[in-house]
Amino acid sequence: MAVTVVARLGSRALQVSVFLMCLATPSLAERAWVKDDLRLNLRAGPGLEFQILGVIKTGDDVDVLERTPRWTRVEVGRIGNGWIPVGYLQTNPPARLLLTRGEIETAELREKVARLTEDSEELQSANRRLAERDESRNQKIERLVRQNLALRAEPRWHEWIAGASILGVGMIFGGLLQRNSARRRSPRIRL
Repeated sequence: MAVTVVARLGSRALQVSVFLMCLATPSLAERAWVKDDLRLNLRAGPGLEFQILGVIKTGDDVDVLERTPRWTRVEVGRIGNGWIPVGYLQTNPPARLLLTRGEIETAELREKVARLTEDSEELQSANRRLAERDESRNQKIERLVRQNLALRAEPRWHEWIAGASILGVGMIFGGLLQRNSARRRSPRIRL
C-alpha cells in the first residue's frame, strides 16, 4: 500500500515531503551534554560482590597499583587501596578541574593586570614629573652656559689696565717711601 501511495504522489511530492521532514527534525531535537560528574564505588576486591570502601569522584587523583582485564586496583589518599571498574581513569585531569584551575588563574591574572596597570600609571606620572624637572634643569644649564660664554667673550682690557694702574701706583709709592727712608739714616752698628 505504501508503494502505491508513493507512486501516486510522484517523485516530486516525495522530494518535497522529505525536505520538509528534514527541516522539522532539528526543531524537535533538544540539545544536551553529558554530565562531567562521575562517582565510582571503591571496592575491597575486583568484583561487584565485594564491600564498598568509599566513593571517588571526578577530579580525585589516584595511584594505579594493579590492572586486570576488567578491574583496576588504585590507592586513594583519604580512603586507601581499592578496586574500580576498568575504563574510568584518564591520564589528563578532567575538564571540570582544568576549568576551575583556569578560572583561578584568570582571577589571579586579572588582579595582577590591575596592579600592573596601577603601577604603570604611577610610573608614567613619575616619568612626567621627572621629565618636567629635567626640562627645567636643562633650561637652567643652557642659561648658565650662555652666561659663561658671554663672560668669556667680554674684553679683558679694563682688568689689565686696572692691574697695571695698581702696580704703577704701588711702585711710585714704594719709590717715595724708599727715598724718604734714605734721608733718615739712623746709625747702625755693623759688626
